[in-house]
Amino acid sequence: MTHASHDPSPQSSPHSSHDTPTGRRLSLLTLAALGVVYGDIGTSPLYAMKEAFGPSHGLLPNAVNVYGILSLVTWSILLVVVAKYLVFILQADNNGEGGVLAMLALLLQDTSDRIGRRRRTVLILLGVFGTALLYGDGIITPAISVLGAVEGLDIVTPTLSAYVVEITLVILVALFAAQRFGTATVGRAFGPLTLVWFIVIGSLGVRSIVDTPQVLTALNPLYGLRFLVHHGTHGFVALGAVFLSVTGAEALYADMGHFGKVPIRRAFFAVVLPALLLNYFGQGALLLRDPAAVSNPFYLLAPSWFLIPLLIIATLAAIVASQALISGAFSLARQSIQLGYLPRMTIVQTSHEEYGQIYIPQINVALMIGTVCIVLGFKSSAALGAAYGIAVTGTMSITTLLFAVVARTRWNWPLWQVGSLAAFFFIVDFAFLGANVIKIAAGGWVPLVLAAALVLLMTTWKRGRLALQQLLQRAGLPLDLMLDELGRRPAPRVPGTAVFLTSDSKGAPVVLLHHLKHNKALHQQVVLLSITASNVPTVPREDRVTVSSLDHGFWRVTARYGFMESPDVPAVLAQCAEQGIIARPMETSYYLGHERLLTTGSTKMAGWRKRLFVLMARNSQSAAQFFHLPSNRVVEMGAQIEF
Repeated sequence: MTHASHDPSPQSSPHSSHDTPTGRRLSLLTLAALGVVYGDIGTSPLYAMKEAFGPSHGLLPNAVNVYGILSLVTWSILLVVVAKYLVFILQADNNGEGGVLAMLALLLQDTSDRIGRRRRTVLILLGVFGTALLYGDGIITPAISVLGAVEGLDIVTPTLSAYVVEITLVILVALFAAQRFGTATVGRAFGPLTLVWFIVIGSLGVRSIVDTPQVLTALNPLYGLRFLVHHGTHGFVALGAVFLSVTGAEALYADMGHFGKVPIRRAFFAVVLPALLLNYFGQGALLLRDPAAVSNPFYLLAPSWFLIPLLIIATLAAIVASQALISGAFSLARQSIQLGYLPRMTIVQTSHEEYGQIYIPQINVALMIGTVCIVLGFKSSAALGAAYGIAVTGTMSITTLLFAVVARTRWNWPLWQVGSLAAFFFIVDFAFLGANVIKIAAGGWVPLVLAAALVLLMTTWKRGRLALQQLLQRAGLPLDLMLDELGRRPAPRVPGTAVFLTSDSKGAPVVLLHHLKHNKALHQQVVLLSITASNVPTVPREDRVTVSSLDHGFWRVTARYGFMESPDVPAVLAQCAEQGIIARPMETSYYLGHERLLTTGSTKMAGWRKRLFVLMARNSQSAAQFFHLPSNRVVEMGAQIEF
């Protein structure tokens, strides 16, 4: 995984340093960032202008409205994408990684009382809610992007326009079905393909602007302000459509760890920004010449001979945008699992070279079902606009709040500086959020319901796991007492190594006590292994393992993994050999506890929530698979626990 160097902030923010890419490496990273980071925002011209002048807003495509919308689109991109994300938010990295969960983990590293317990709880809930909204984005983005591209059939071949939904579903199902093969091969084509897309849409825009150059006066922000003042409530509602031009900005931050800040910024200023503005202004120029083109201003920019190639390129670009969000959902799920907010799931590494390329079958199926339902329910990109806006504006507002807390508590920025900056960004965020909230009844409720359901699942799992760990700790025995007892009454020892996985890094695990009680013997070498998740993306190898030698052939091992990593117990044991633990693979047995949970206990959780936790626990991936244990060396010992 490659990272770029971190920007210096006025207050010397405590970022870790990474090598700054240069030369050919910088060019390759910039090209790759085009495909992964900007696929989403790059396909917004397919539907943003079309939605702004759609029937739901009642705006006529006259000069005043066209200039007003273009001005708002331009300054939205400059304020949200450039000022907010590229200049400020990218500074809030967690050892090079970005995204809502990475920022939340950065806050959780501060164990002082500066934030306070209640505020910390609120920030955690907001971070979890922002994460849940991003999952909703992963469902909606493939639907709206592919629908927006395939709707070009209305212009290209009207006879096929009745099959837009069916064709979209075929493309999406094929895309999700291909996930299990990994994105290593397809990923190499993302950058060049997206570069072609930006060149094409920029060229189409230039062609139209040349015919109506006066459209460029809409760069003046006064046109946008006059539009909002003149139209009042209708102008405010139109901001919901304008916001579609900046959807995908959150990907700049979430994908920072894959490419680094320098390639992301270079790709935007060199390619993305000029191509987007040229295309939007080209669509505006077309509407000034021909108001009837409002039915689909993007496709009507192209000459008739280029319509079919444009449809193909647009569909491929939409698939790239969808792939980026699907891959992002996989990465987000792994982070959630490592931070304890989701049950264990099957994580398949699809590339030997790129650690970030993973495939999670359960998440893939859930995304596919959700996306298919969204397409069948909304049937058009215009209808999906409201749902899309709520998901992204909600996440952006949460990102602004978390950034303000990081700047104040981690970097010690002055209160006036944090307050003024946050206030400015909140005004922009809440303006877009308010414009989209109005559309809740028209579809905006979908991502909110999805997010609420995911927050319920994530918080239930987190609370349930903590409660279960406390029960197991109480059922265990202080390790000192057990070792003292072994000194007085030695147990028979058998050759080999026994590894007991335990979440309790201090006491003797319950599974060890059961083993000793039933088998009346111990291996010559006993390893008590705890896997802990850290609030950092990755843990250096030299900091991975902590080994303590105890009496009577016992060892205490703690292995730390970051939220972007997947634990591997055999690899941990191999590393322990450097510190004296020799565990031969065919002479090592792994002991796991298998708890059967009953909801009749005294744990302080609602009955329905206990049942939900038990259901999630039963459907989680087995610990043996998750920790990469050899299946023929695993011993599971059951226990019945009243939860």
